[in-house]
Amino acid sequence: MARSRKPVQRRIDEALALEAEQARAADATGYMARVLMQTTIPHSRVRESMVQRSNGTVTITISNVAGCGLPYGTYPRLLLSWIIIEAVKTQDPLVEFGPTLSGFMTELGLLPTGGRWGTIHQLRDQMVRLFSSSISCHYSGQDADGSAQLLVARDYELWWDPKKPDQAALWGSTVRLSTDFFNELVKSPVLLSMNALRSLKQSPMALDVYCWFVYRYRYLQRVTTMPWEALFLQFGDGFPDTPAGLQGFRKQFRQAAERVALVLPSARFDSDRYSLTLIPPKTAAHGS
Repeated sequence: MARSRKPVQRRIDEALALEAEQARAADATGYMARVLMQTTIPHSRVRESMVQRSNGTVTITISNVAGCGLPYGTYPRLLLSWIIIEAVKTQDPLVEFGPTLSGFMTELGLLPTGGRWGTIHQLRDQMVRLFSSSISCHYSGQDADGSAQLLVARDYELWWDPKKPDQAALWGSTVRLSTDFFNELVKSPVLLSMNALRSLKQSPMALDVYCWFVYRYRYLQRVTTMPWEALFLQFGDGFPDTPAGLQGFRKQFRQAAERVALVLPSARFDSDRYSLTLIPPKTAAHGS
């Protein structure tokens, strides 16, 4: 693939504008916001009380409102995806996590282990962080400007005893989704696979790429090229904004995409040092 002679910023702007245009045409802007929300979650612990990511037209901000810190890593990503699947399945904003902590962790593909650094403590900590965060979405385009709160939880209750993960609690552990978030889910449901998510759970980047691929291939109608710099804006958490940082990001994204392709065969793509090219399933099937 020949390198584009266009200035980098112009290629970024054109790619992001095309993504937003295709999302609006497919009525998928709500899901684009949810994907950005997930990719905004830091890959590792941060000291800041607010983080922000943008894809050029949509900016997502996650803020801590309870003093417990921002969510980070794979656990909140698995939680968000599981909640989305469950809410779409039950058509109910009240999502139940099940009678036992160990049973719920098994659904996420996690082995319950105790102690300060065990999976039980980590999961509970990330649930509190996620459900106590304020998430806002701001859209800015040539013909429109607006913002909205995209809270996940209206309220939540966790009654499990971490020391007795196999014991059923007297009361059920639940999260009640905010009205706006729940309505967006049932209006525009997305087919995520919990089996795929469990197989990718070791990598926050792979989870992000999987959800983005599901979103993009949902309405991809033609071969679409995204410069790495544009993808860096959305997925480059934790990488320095330098040529070396971009190179490291490109390598990790490619590795993640190859892992995702194993569980999402419809995700056909090509890449070189300058860009990632998405190939629609129909185009791929016709030998393009």
